[in-house]
Amino acid sequence: MDIRFEGAGVSYGARVALAPVTLQLTEKRVGIIGLNGSGKTTFARLINGLTKPSVGRVVVNGRDTADAKAILTDVGFIFQSPQNQIILPVVRDDIAFGLKSRGYKPAEITAKVEAVLQRFSAAHLADRRAHELSGGELQLAALCSVLATGPDILILDEPTNQLDLKNRCLVQRLVEGLPENAIVISHDLELVADYERVLVFHEGNLVADAPATEAIRRYKEIASR
Repeated sequence: MDIRFEGAGVSYGARVALAPVTLQLTEKRVGIIGLNGSGKTTFARLINGLTKPSVGRVVVNGRDTADAKAILTDVGFIFQSPQNQIILPVVRDDIAFGLKSRGYKPAEITAKVEAVLQRFSAAHLADRRAHELSGGELQLAALCSVLATGPDILILDEPTNQLDLKNRCLVQRLVEGLPENAIVISHDLELVADYERVLVFHEGNLVADAPATEAIRRYKEIASR
């Protein structure tokens, strides 16, 4: 993973959503924490081209994110509400959809769908309807859909949000076991507690960039004000 922010920032008229940031991310696991509206999701959306910088640029694995199609295969994004990104009603069909849109042949699609279901022990979900799934099962289905396409980098936006303890533990184990590079946005500090690098955002500014212990300490200072 090689992500470079070169003075990249986002403004909407006079409102600054994210002040210009310059940094490089190469770590296997990166956490992003901050209060609501702090700029952390805007920062993450710059990485996969969902948001365009107002100033500066973002380069992922040597490609400018201004061309979102160029980095489509490099970056996978799991949204805060996975039910909103599962397009087709049946899990198996939804996993296949992303592969079809990338031009894979039917035999390749079948093989990749089965492979990702086996990888995450999710074969029992294959023929289930998304509206029948629990929160943890929805996260698992979304993870399968995104990772079936083989991204190098996975961004997870609040993956344990609104989950009960059992499903939080399930998602945490899944994230910990991923061989892919992962960038995790979270209010769940336990999820990022062992990360070697955690970014803290506040009011649209990057205010800390440190190992987890120091970054979490800084975040708690801000949250307690």
